[in-house]
Amino acid sequence: MKITALKRTISNTKRFAEIIAVLSKFGFRQLVVDTGLHRLLGNREDWPGAAGNGDSTLPRPVRVRMVLEELGPTFIKLGQTLSTRPDLIPPEWAQELKKLQDNCRQVPFAEIEQVLNREFPGRLELLFRSIDEAPLAAASIAQVHRATLADGTAAVVKVIRPGARALIEEDMALVESLAQLLEQYFSDLGYSPTAVSKEFSREILKEINLVVEGQSTERLRRYFEDDPKISFPKVFWAATTRNVLTMEEIRGRLLSTVSPEQLSPTERRTIVASGTDAVFKQCLRFGFFHADPHPGNIFLLPGNRLCFIDCGMTGQLDRRTTDQLIDLVAGVVRGDIDRLCRVVIELTDVDPAVTDGRDFRLELRQLAEQFQNTDLQHLHIAGLLADFFGMLQRYRIQCPGDLLLLTKALTTIEGVAAHFDPSFDVLAHVEPQIEEIVENRHSLAAIRKRVVKTLTSALELAEDLPGDLQRFLDHARHSRFTLNLELKRIEHLSERIDSSSRIMGIAMIIAALIVGSSILILADRIGAEHGFIGTLGLLGLVLAGVNTAAFVISYLLPRRHK
Repeated sequence: MKITALKRTISNTKRFAEIIAVLSKFGFRQLVVDTGLHRLLGNREDWPGAAGNGDSTLPRPVRVRMVLEELGPTFIKLGQTLSTRPDLIPPEWAQELKKLQDNCRQVPFAEIEQVLNREFPGRLELLFRSIDEAPLAAASIAQVHRATLADGTAAVVKVIRPGARALIEEDMALVESLAQLLEQYFSDLGYSPTAVSKEFSREILKEINLVVEGQSTERLRRYFEDDPKISFPKVFWAATTRNVLTMEEIRGRLLSTVSPEQLSPTERRTIVASGTDAVFKQCLRFGFFHADPHPGNIFLLPGNRLCFIDCGMTGQLDRRTTDQLIDLVAGVVRGDIDRLCRVVIELTDVDPAVTDGRDFRLELRQLAEQFQNTDLQHLHIAGLLADFFGMLQRYRIQCPGDLLLLTKALTTIEGVAAHFDPSFDVLAHVEPQIEEIVENRHSLAAIRKRVVKTLTSALELAEDLPGDLQRFLDHARHSRFTLNLELKRIEHLSERIDSSSRIMGIAMIIAALIVGSSILILADRIGAEHGFIGTLGLLGLVLAGVNTAAFVISYLLPRRHK
């Protein structure tokens, strides 16, 4: 992105000035100066934060967290997303960003009522018998109120906060612009800041579209409708829009408010077993999972049933990716380095030359040796994935976002298990599910399905082959072949050729001036009278010297700038 385009983007908003002021407040003034961000506000000597450097005594990760908290919902969500990306940021930064909280001041009910009237013009009284003015929860993006539907059904209404959508969209334009600027000036980050910003933009736009959250909730509810231990709330679509989500009220206790001492050992084990089964079924069997199953998003119902809420953050895995993750675990357990390298290549966009490197294979072997001679019952899959992604970060290999969401989900549910029943072995409990998936992959039915799929593809290829061959022969007959070449870094070759031509041209001019001037001076000395010819020769030598100096300066300055 060009600087002028970025300047146009930011010049129309005061938000960028607020961001600079907050950065300076928490000790990042020098960063603003070094990157020249303050210049994008214009030639101002009194740019926000110019007076001082703010508080720089706290560790940098802590100050970054405080900056994100002060900047509001978009940047809080950005920090929460980065905390799940150990392939992008150091572990200590990810750990600090996990502390980000999006609790926010309550919006007056009068403003919430305005949103409801705008979403349901003339129908609000037909849909709801009553809505409590006191909110159940107030977060940075939405606020939740208890309500009663027209038929008397108890419900909860989640409403996007007034102004939150406009602020998030404005912030996202800034984040994407700054990501392009970052990518333009820092090419050795090991990942694409613009790709990360686009991924984050997709996720946060999903969160502020409550229809998407309702669809995710309904989908998970269908998966577990026959499960007596797990449930998801029902969505009332007649009272749901992009800015309002209405669901049945879940009457129970949040796991975050339940102390393990209040439960018997049997109850604790039942709760942990049910939660673990739910998450692993979503990940391994359905390929669609709740990515944030922390205790604040799980209700404990009578009979030790669990109900998951807040399905705004979800992940999705196709069958091939699930198989590759199982291959990853199997490769680590067996110490199969070649298999692990194939998994890395298939899961990421890494150049195979990297995985063939001696250092990469050695570190991969060391990672596998940590889990050698460990049976499946004592293998912590979340720790394995965290170590694996940490290794990829060191080699600047970027992983798909859904895989990191998977790690977040598995790590979160393992944390819940450790809190309620430290003796519970999560992976040992789900071992039958993993074995069932592995057996299904190699069963006769699965093999027959793969053979049929391969034969179908081969038959389709054979069916299309005559037509493709005829088109090839037609092009050959009329000599109409087109060769398309994609040359990487071709712009640098063009710059080199242009620079070489310029240097040769200037050098020839200077050489011609020196030779011609020397001939004129020599002719003047041989002649009987000294005069005009000698003076012309001296002027030629002076002009050659000036050109030489200009040539040296023009050659050195771009190199020094680069």
